[in-house]
Amino acid sequence: MHVSGLDHLVLTVTDVEQAVYFYATVLGGTPESFDGGRRAVSFGGQKINLHPAGDEYTPHAAEPTTGSGDLCLLVEDSVEELRRELREYGVAIVHGPVEKVGARGPMESVYVRDPDGNLVELARYDGKA
Repeated sequence: MHVSGLDHLVLTVTDVEQAVYFYATVLGGTPESFDGGRRAVSFGGQKINLHPAGDEYTPHAAEPTTGSGDLCLLVEDSVEELRRELREYGVAIVHGPVEKVGARGPMESVYVRDPDGNLVELARYDGKA
């Protein structure tokens, strides 16, 4: 077997529309509805599917839990731009900027939390985040 990439991931959330707002409006993703009303937000060729807590779609994780996600999204914005945009939406940076190593090498990251407490790393590879 040869896995070639990540298509989507699933987050279990308390309020699906609040999560769509955060990932689409605040972070710039594209909101989607599919398969009879399910919700997701896409970023380029990947997406985040959103499962409502207590009413998850089958199949699902063995113990779906809100706030247990920890994910990294790539950005093109500078740290100054990120700070300004996050401040406009009332989203606090909980860590960073800090140097990290991602799948492709060194990157600079800032961390925020989504409405369910999931940790969202916003990272840039060119070191000018």
